Amino acid sequence: MQMKNTAIVLAAGQGRRMHAKIQKQFLEIKGYPVLYYSLRCFQESHLIEDIILVTGEDSVSYCQKEIVEKYGFTKVTKVIPGGKERYDSVYQGLLACENSDYVLIHDGARPFITEEILERGLEGAKETGACAVGVPSKDTVKIADESGFIAETPDRSRVWLIQTPQIFQYKLIRNAHESIRTRDMSNVTDDAMVVEQETGIKVCLAEGSYQNIKITTPEDLGIAEVFLKNS
Repeated sequence: MQMKNTAIVLAAGQGRRMHAKIQKQFLEIKGYPVLYYSLRCFQESHLIEDIILVTGEDSVSYCQKEIVEKYGFTKVTKVIPGGKERYDSVYQGLLACENSDYVLIHDGARPFITEEILERGLEGAKETGACAVGVPSKDTVKIADESGFIAETPDRSRVWLIQTPQIFQYKLIRNAHESIRTRDMSNVTDDAMVVEQETGIKVCLAEGSYQNIKITTPEDLGIAEVFLKNS
């Protein structure tokens, strides 16, 4: 029996560090909005059955008309409003899933995912139920103390920079989110952390890509254009 894999694409962020008048996921790179590129990857992937797009409440109509319909993203079955925080938007996306076996939770501001990344991530999730893609750190990482001094230098060979998508067995991530919502979530930064804290299941790592950057600052747009030019 074929598994149903659903992509939940998050596009509700405000992008304040971009210092732009419009949200970063709607800024253009080479004539297309940032959000277009990740949706296109999921649309063209044979691994993905449907896509749920989670955006700001005032952007639902815009996304439906100017992105989903305009570019023919037929796999996008729902465009829904997110919540106040990222984890709220993820939860709304999970509630909108129908008969999903696995979900791939992805930041719409990461335009450079590939089919190969999806394959590796899903393979990892099928082994343990939870997988995060990322890349080994190229730099030495320091842990600072409260006064701004170096407190610790972790072994670089064990340090990974985590990206999205993060892939989970649907029931596992749904239950984990429902469990953690009963407590303080102010320190939650990603969905792998939710699973780690609520289930005790070890989240495996799969290789992402050093080009799988998140568009966060104006400099990132320039880097993205270079990636597209060389692709």
